Order: sequence, then C-alpha cells, then structure tokens
Amino acid sequence: MKSLIKYCILSFGILFSPDFSSPVFAQNQLLTTAFCQEIFPRQSQHVHGSSLVALPNGDLLAVWFQGSGERTADDVVLMGSRKSRASTTWSAPFLMGDTPGIPDCNPVLFLNGKNELFLIWIAVLGNRWEQSILRVRRSLEYSSQGSPTWHWQDNILLKPGDDFAAEVKLKFKDLPNSDLAWAEYAPAYERMIHEASMDTKKRSIGWMTRIKPLVENNRIVLPLYSDGFNFSLMAISEDDGNTWFPSKPLVGKGPIQPALARRKNGDIVAMLRDSGDGPARIQQSISKDNGISWTAAQKTEFPNTASVELLALKDGRWWMVGNDISNGRYRLALWISSDEGKSWSVPRYLENDQSKSGSFSYPSLIQDSSGKIHLSYSSHLPKGKTIQYLQLDPEKIY
Repeated sequence: MKSLIKYCILSFGILFSPDFSSPVFAQNQLLTTAFCQEIFPRQSQHVHGSSLVALPNGDLLAVWFQGSGERTADDVVLMGSRKSRASTTWSAPFLMGDTPGIPDCNPVLFLNGKNELFLIWIAVLGNRWEQSILRVRRSLEYSSQGSPTWHWQDNILLKPGDDFAAEVKLKFKDLPNSDLAWAEYAPAYERMIHEASMDTKKRSIGWMTRIKPLVENNRIVLPLYSDGFNFSLMAISEDDGNTWFPSKPLVGKGPIQPALARRKNGDIVAMLRDSGDGPARIQQSISKDNGISWTAAQKTEFPNTASVELLALKDGRWWMVGNDISNGRYRLALWISSDEGKSWSVPRYLENDQSKSGSFSYPSLIQDSSGKIHLSYSSHLPKGKTIQYLQLDPEKIY
C-alpha cells in the first residue's frame, strides 16, 4: 500500500496583528508550497487523533485510532505507520495497540529525555469518555520496520487530592458568570462542577490525552483533559516517565486539550480548544510554577471549534494550528508569533474547503533535529477518511 503524494498550494498571509487580543483577519497575500501526503488511501472506517514523533535515526512514526466509530465502537484500535528517512512514502499501516473489546483512542507519541519511546492513550471503559483510563507503552527498540517492540505496558493512575476541589472553587471566582439561566430545579453550573470536584472517584478517572507533552530533560508535562469536568489537568513526571503525579486543575468553562509552550521567562503557556459556552474561541492559561498551577482559562479573540496545537520552534518563533471558525471543521489555519504568543500573524490556511463538506482537525505539530516541521491531522471528506501529512520548511514561511 503506497502513500498518496501531492504538492499542496497553501495560502499564507504576511500581515501581523498589533496585539494578542485583537487578531487581524485579512485577505492572504502570499502563496507557497508544502510537501503533502495522505499517510494511507482514504477509507470508510473512522480514522482520527493522530500523533507524530521524529526518531533519532531520522525516521518519522505516526499513530492514530481507527475503527467503526469512537467511544461507542468496541473495535477501535491504535494503528501506525512509519516514514523512513530515505523514503518518500509512508509504510503500510500496522497495529500499535489494542485493549480487546474496549475502544482505544487519542494516542500520543513522544521521546523522553533518554530517547525512550512512549505511547500514551486512553481505554474508554463503559463506552463513556468520563470513565477513560490512561494507558502507556514504552520501547527502546523502535528503529526497525513495523511497530516498535514494547518492553513495558501499564496504566497511569492519578489521584488528585482535596486541593483539586479547593482550586476549582477558587478559580471559578476569576471567571465571568456565564450561567445563562437559573431555576430552583436547575442548579447553577458552577455549583454542580464544584460538587463533582469533591467526589474522589470522579476526579481520579476520565483524564484523556490528545496533545504531545512538554519534555525538558527528565521532566515531562503531559496535557490531559476531562469531558466530565470540561476542563484540563497535567500529568507530571520528574523521573523520565517512571512515576506521575497530577497538577492542580486548569479550570475554566470548556478549556480542553491544552497545547503547551514555554516562554524564555519560564512561564508555560497553554492554548486550549473551547468546549464551553459561546462564542467559541481559543482559550489561554499560564503557569508560573512549571505546570503545577494554572490561571483560570480565558477566551481569546481567535475563533475555534475543534482543535488547537502549539509549537515553539528552534528559532524562537511559535506556530499555532487550529480551526479558526465557530461553525465546523472545514478550515484549518496556521498562525505565527515572533514574540512568544503575545501577537500573532493573520491566519494562513492549510485547509479551506469552500463547500464546507470537509472536516480537518486534531493536528499534531513537531520539529525534527534538522529544523523541518512535520504536521499531521485528520482529513475527512465525503469520499473517505485519512490522516494527512505535511512537511514544512520554517525558513521559507514567515
């Protein structure tokens, strides 16, 4: 099975916004090309949630989940493909992981500080997102063809303490009141979330992966989110992923699937998908203590529906990719910042389906040791579904 190769025409804007809170949306003025591939031919099965990792030997490894649906489909497994450094095509897909009879979703691939390969994902118990369990596989033998040889598999179990509930109550005071209606028989949203946060069972399960972690030496900050609480949390390891502990919750009204980048002053910035009340906007939160605690997430001015990804480049610029619309997934945009996210360029479109029949979401964005940028995302069209791959040269995109 050979990958489908083409060159994509992408529209890139060259105007910049004066500040973060007021992005400029202008007609794109510059055209360039990028190397594009469908990792496998389009198919009828559901394929979604890809993740990329650049291996030390120059190969790329991709993973995604695939089956007849998502959380309600018990045949969902993790599939992968490999693109060797010497090849222009991706390999035939192979199995990367499966919990028999239970949906496996939202895989994330990364290397720790010792170049050990990690695959972390969720097994969806009871076919409900809020009952998901974090699973992990590790490998030191991942350079051969096909799936890596896994030397370890386990669950990641987190136990947020009483400070979880205290943080939820505290941070909600920093948020605007958006309870649009209230009645005696319909308790306030904030009160219900606070009551749920005091339940030790609810705060211990249902944390889900989606975005790559921030890896710095032997420290790993892995972004997680909960559809039950509709906000986020970090799983943190200070020993290369051997043990994990939870951060305080990243509280807000719908800030999920955090994407992380660290500023030169030490702050970690999280840009988040908006799963809350309208208008749908990318949300932002900041940690000043290495990911332990977070400001209450606030909406920015960037429209958003399905996804957001963030990458700090080696040259100091930041790239952000996401759906910059509030009514679908038919447009996927790239923004560039030269001041660590304080201001951003106009959107530069990776996908812009004027028919609005396509769906492009859940990007994974990495940079390899040579400086090249690699991007994958779900590409769903009426004729079938695939994982789209793009290689971009940051020296040619400003």
